Amino acid sequence: MENKMFSHEISEISRIICDAAEAGALKKAVLSKPCDKEVKKAVITLRLIGGRPMLQSEFFRTDNKAVHKNTEQNDALTICEICSGYMQINVITSSGDCEYKRSKNGKETIIGAGKMKFDATEKNDALILKNDKEKNYILSGNEDFLKYLGISDERGRVHDKKRPKFRQINRFLEHIRDIEKHLPPEGVLRICDLCCGKSYLSFAVYYYFTALRGREVSMTGVDLKSDVIEYCNSVANALDFKGLEFICGDIMMYRTDVPPSLVISLHACDIATDIVLEKAAEWRAPVILSTPCCHHELNHKLNCGALSFIGEHSMLRQKLCDAATDALRLKLLESKGYSCSALELIDPEETPKNIMLRAVLKKNPSKHSMIEARMEYEKAKKFLLGE
Repeated sequence: MENKMFSHEISEISRIICDAAEAGALKKAVLSKPCDKEVKKAVITLRLIGGRPMLQSEFFRTDNKAVHKNTEQNDALTICEICSGYMQINVITSSGDCEYKRSKNGKETIIGAGKMKFDATEKNDALILKNDKEKNYILSGNEDFLKYLGISDERGRVHDKKRPKFRQINRFLEHIRDIEKHLPPEGVLRICDLCCGKSYLSFAVYYYFTALRGREVSMTGVDLKSDVIEYCNSVANALDFKGLEFICGDIMMYRTDVPPSLVISLHACDIATDIVLEKAAEWRAPVILSTPCCHHELNHKLNCGALSFIGEHSMLRQKLCDAATDALRLKLLESKGYSCSALELIDPEETPKNIMLRAVLKKNPSKHSMIEARMEYEKAKKFLLGE
């Protein structure tokens, strides 16, 4: 490829970069000695962006900022335009390296290009970098239940708009994996999802234990929305998820003959979270995982003169009430014999409701520590409510 706008050498080095990219052989091209004094250097790499191989040029500026430009891997004209702004270019490939140089008087040379040959039939996809940070997720996206729930398409590709939900589900399963040792190792595993909503987590947790752990599971999701419950049951039936059922009703009125070993709840609103935690503790569930949603109750009742300097600012008042409410919940669970933690469920940039309350029932809880926790709970509650 040679273009009248550029020298033969610039056209040739750009062709090498594009040919190496199309053959999957490009490791990187380093562009140095820039004509633009506001730029230090540039690096061109082959990356998978939106599922397509692209050439990504990263320009490192003197103000310590980096600018990216993505180009089709066969767009030699654009690569020529980029390369023409540099006096030295080193192209590193799996088939060898070559170097372009331009002297101050304009003399151009390319060294090592004659030895480089690329065969697209021997394409090495391992050299294609991923544009997004890679993470080894528990779920791949190709699971049938994710397709039914609209998280991924028929090919198993996660829909762009559903990626936050996909990451949230996987992160929750990581928490499940962490507490697995506290659950009964044998027999039917009884699980309840209270205020289950669309039940993404119900399906994910059921799949985790049955498909990935080979356990027999009896799981019930409970929610007030009849249309949602009807939909979830239809999906469970279509997937033949035996042992997974959904019931429409008030969680406060829900009863179960077999107390669950695991109680989960994602984004139960306001005092619904308190009801979930209370029922789970009554059942003496070995593990409770709950991610609260809104925290209006304390916000309405906060009456603490010592904290009025915070309470007079609505945004800070809400943050205070969020943190205080969850801390009170954990302290109350401690008074019932649980070991408690507040953990981050997912990146707060993806959802502000990212705090997960984890409670694990102690085998031999100290009565003294339980009484002490209850006293601390009552004292803190009186302080906040001005009682």
